[in-house]
Parts: sequence; structure tokens; C-alpha cells
Amino acid sequence: MSKGQGQGFGFGLGKMKELTEALKKAQQVQEGAKRLQEELEMMEIEGESGGGSVKVVLSGNQEPRRVEISPDAMNEGAEMLSDLVTAAMKDAYIKSTATMREKMEELTGGLNLPGF
Repeated sequence: MSKGQGQGFGFGLGKMKELTEALKKAQQVQEGAKRLQEELEMMEIEGESGGGSVKVVLSGNQEPRRVEISPDAMNEGAEMLSDLVTAAMKDAYIKSTATMREKMEELTGGLNLPGF
């Protein structure tokens, strides 16, 4: 059997260069994503409600860390306290989501990746 001469993979040198660049960018994004994940794990994002009487702290990747409840909030009764904790959780969630989005935009910015 004889192989087709000069056929290779059907890539010209220009295509090979594009492929190499795309692989480099993918590796940069992968390394950046790993660093970003580590950074998000170390972050603490605080949500609050009731003028700070209830605070919820999440990591940057939205893992619950702690809840702080002031004595004043305890005196509000179970139903109101539940509402305050829920509101603080929502606040922390919104802040952490915005932080994740910002960090992902920083990571992928300038790479011209489709879908980002």
C-alpha cells in the first residue's frame, strides 16, 4: 500500500498554526480555571439583612461558611428570624454569583472564545 503523497491530515501550515494557538489558549484557560477555583474557595462573601442583624457567609463558589445572628434578631421571633436568614442567604448568593461571573469574564476576556 502506498500512502498519498503530501496529504498529511489535510491541514496546511496555516491551519496547523491556528490549531496550535487554539490549544495554547485552551491550556491557558484550563490553568486559569484551576487558579480561579482555588481563589474562589478562599474567598468569603457576606450577605446580610435586617440592617446587619443577620449575616450569611459563603465561599466564592457558594459553599456555606457560617451564619451570624445578633441577639436583636433572636428577639424577633422564629418566623421573622427565618425571613431574615433567607434574605441574607439571597443577598450572599447574588453577590457570589456576580463575583463568579466577573472572575470568569476576567479569565476568558481577550481569548475570543465562542459562547463566553
